[in-house]
Amino acid sequence: MNDWLQRHQVLLYLLAILVGAAAGWFVPGSGSLANPAVTPLLALLLYATFLGIPLRHLGRALRDWSFLGTVLALDFVLVPVVVLGLVHLFGIEGPLLTGALLVLLAPCVDYVIVFTGLAGGAVEKLLAAAPVLMLLQIPVLPLLLWLFLGPEAAASLHWGTFAWALLTLILVPLALAAATQWVTAQWTTARRATAPARLPCAWEGFVAAAMVPLMVLVLATVVASQIAGVGARVSELAPLVPLYAAFALVMTAVGWGVGRLALGPARERRAVLFTGVTRNSLVVLPLALALPGGSGLAPLAVVTQTLVELPVMVALVWAVPRLVPLRGAQRPGDGAEKLQVSSET
Repeated sequence: MNDWLQRHQVLLYLLAILVGAAAGWFVPGSGSLANPAVTPLLALLLYATFLGIPLRHLGRALRDWSFLGTVLALDFVLVPVVVLGLVHLFGIEGPLLTGALLVLLAPCVDYVIVFTGLAGGAVEKLLAAAPVLMLLQIPVLPLLLWLFLGPEAAASLHWGTFAWALLTLILVPLALAAATQWVTAQWTTARRATAPARLPCAWEGFVAAAMVPLMVLVLATVVASQIAGVGARVSELAPLVPLYAAFALVMTAVGWGVGRLALGPARERRAVLFTGVTRNSLVVLPLALALPGGSGLAPLAVVTQTLVELPVMVALVWAVPRLVPLRGAQRPGDGAEKLQVSSET
């Protein structure tokens, strides 16, 4: 069953998006029921992701200054330049501009790790960089908004949501995964002389097999929770769709080029590509909701980005192993996409 899920994961993710959209649009009240489930489901998905990473190697990953410097330059130097050019090109103004800037200028720190793993990227290095990306957003995002929109927009942001997201979506799942790995190691050491350790290892195997179903559930829940709000004002939000699609396309090309110029290993280049494309919509949405003004378009602009981005992420899970093939890989998609952290070739 696990092999079947891995082979058909892209199709399953697309179906999850369609089912979530249908449920959120046609079933009254489903969006309000799905919304509170998004954060715990995402935290569970990240726990499963972290459990597949040898966390004892995180310190070594964080000391990889070449990878970290490439990620920071891409997300905080090149992305703002691309965003500024695209919002002027598409003529985005008013609350739509505020929401678009808020989400496009913030690099993702949660499900980007999952999608990177599914595409065979260096998840351990992206995980090590995630707290740095999150903490740097706190001073950098207001500065960029101040430059693009003026001082009032920067002063209106409430940063407690970033601390809460860092705790619930990164630190708690990471601590639980580390504890599980420690228990597994202790159990194995204690039982090595008498019998194989079965219980903790069986748990880790079960969680690894649950990755695809968990991602299906997260995608369906996120879309179901947000589709109705966007659909109610679709004519006002429609100009954002080509903007977000163009951003994803441009940043795929930029991330591919930056990784090729700055990094060698294919797994690292895949991770760099994903971090350039994926934005922090689920974390910045509370910031958008807290902005002054009664139009409600700024938070819906953030939600629209999520709905555009999720199909793009699913497509990249299929495309990135082909854009950045591993040396010696037999076929793109022939196991490189499975969420396993192997030694670098």
